[in-house]
Amino acid sequence: MKRKKILITAAVVVAAAGLWLLLRPAKDAGITLETTPTSRITIRNSVTATGTVEPVTEVEVGTQVSGIIDRLYVDYNDVVKAGQLIAEMDKVTLQAELESAQAELANCKAEYDYQSKNYARTKSLYEKELVSDQEYDDALYLYEKSRAAYDQAQAAMVKVERNLGYATITSPIDGVVISRAVEEGQTVAAGFETPTLFTIANDLTKMQVVADVDEADIGQVAEGQRVEFTVDAYPDDTFRGKVEQVRLEATTESSVVTYEVVITAYNPELKLKPGLTANVTIFTLEKDNALAIPTKALRFVPDAELLGELELTLAPAAASEPGKREVWIVHGQELQPRLVTTGAASGDLTEITEGLADGDTIAVGLTAASQAPQAAATERSPFMPTPPGGNKKK
Repeated sequence: MKRKKILITAAVVVAAAGLWLLLRPAKDAGITLETTPTSRITIRNSVTATGTVEPVTEVEVGTQVSGIIDRLYVDYNDVVKAGQLIAEMDKVTLQAELESAQAELANCKAEYDYQSKNYARTKSLYEKELVSDQEYDDALYLYEKSRAAYDQAQAAMVKVERNLGYATITSPIDGVVISRAVEEGQTVAAGFETPTLFTIANDLTKMQVVADVDEADIGQVAEGQRVEFTVDAYPDDTFRGKVEQVRLEATTESSVVTYEVVITAYNPELKLKPGLTANVTIFTLEKDNALAIPTKALRFVPDAELLGELELTLAPAAASEPGKREVWIVHGQELQPRLVTTGAASGDLTEITEGLADGDTIAVGLTAASQAPQAAATERSPFMPTPPGGNKKK
């Protein structure tokens, strides 16, 4: 009986040992440490928007007098110089007004000269007490009245001459005529608003794009940033420019808030035409040769027990510092902590601005091996009980 108990006990011990050997994790097939060296990358963050191509300087030329367009001297796309005659209004009415003003001025001047002499003579007699106060007052009144009429006639003369000058329309700047809104013989009325006759662009070799940037992206945009854009007219060409101005006025349309960003671009081949729609990419961040590591390395927390199975030791964690994050570098058979300062992120990589050097090997994570093959998983110890029906013979 005693011998039977010993055999049973031995069988149980052997079964337990077999079960432990079967279920324990293997050192070589359980876990591996994933590492990677630091790398140098180019980081580019950008904002996209759409805008309209416009001339940098654009002047609308109009007229301040009403009348008939008598002659037009320029047409679309004509190159003009500052001061060049580009149109003339009918001057018959304005010339008649000028002659009338000249006659009125001459009349007022004659009256003023006569009253001046009369007042001087009356004043001299009045000082000698040879005329009455009433006569002196009348002479003074007529003199002041004639002087006011003469001043008024002079002002009217200046106005008529200026209006006659407005009938001759010249270009205010050097440029190209991009719009003509009138025809010869057409009547224009300069009432509350000056009618536009021509639109002249200063220099089409220098253009600008006014892009609408979403409020979520405007905080990243700053003056001087590099810009690339395309237009549908030339889909294979990429045009370049830079941010010239970020305007503060917001525009709201369909509950979408945007801000205007002015982008300057050179146009030496004159491909860019006013009014084209531009698809804009603003590079808000550009860094070449930046030191970077995988972003998940910043989240790696080592496990001393698992590393022990890989015959790796773990150095004590570093004391935390504000604004810095911890990564683990592989130094021989030891993982050592290193506090780093992070910069910009690009995809699954993060820039390291301080704390690491080229050639450092970084621990990224612990990777578990895949499960054993199904055949090995179904092997059983001869000491384990067989499930019901498992030993049925066919």
